[in-house]
Amino acid sequence: MTAATAPRHGVVLHAVSWSTYQSLIHDLGDDPGKRLTYDQGNLEIMVPLPPHERYKSRLSRIVEVTTEETATEIASLGSTTWSRNDLQRGLEPDACFYIQHEQAIRSKEEIDLTVDPPPDLAIEVDNTYSSLNRLAIYAALGVPEVWRFDGETLTLYRLEEGQYVIQETSTALPLLSQADILRFLQASQTMGETSWVRAFRQWVREKHQA
Repeated sequence: MTAATAPRHGVVLHAVSWSTYQSLIHDLGDDPGKRLTYDQGNLEIMVPLPPHERYKSRLSRIVEVTTEETATEIASLGSTTWSRNDLQRGLEPDACFYIQHEQAIRSKEEIDLTVDPPPDLAIEVDNTYSSLNRLAIYAALGVPEVWRFDGETLTLYRLEEGQYVIQETSTALPLLSQADILRFLQASQTMGETSWVRAFRQWVREKHQA
């Protein structure tokens, strides 16, 4: 195992075995302050900063409020580690949700991505700039939709034939457009969290009933 690069707020190691990666997942399981990304022998360990956690929380609340107000069942699996030995790839999203496939995994204690569907939506807050191509890993795992926010720009990606294409409206949650989500993210910078959630909830109710 060798250290090759040191991205801001993290480190990338080369020639890391799959078993070492799995051991680190186990060893760091009680430490939410570390995020691991594994891509065919390359391992990145990142330490999220407060702005990262703030935007992760806001984007998750957007999903949760929208599904509550539209009576959509979801399974929120947070930063669960998703990995496949056959692909030699794995990562931990900032947040992830089963929406369209919620019922398929509702009673499962363990989810095996070689037979079970991946999460329908993953959220990425990348204001610390990962050195590995996390979108390529999501694509390999088959995650249908990814929201990526870099602190300024929000991009919604939809998986088509193994590649992500940019979309203006969420496939998982069609009530939401990229412009709507970004507008409320920007508003969250100047509002208290409780007031912001109430404002977003009211907007969802009005749009859903229209």
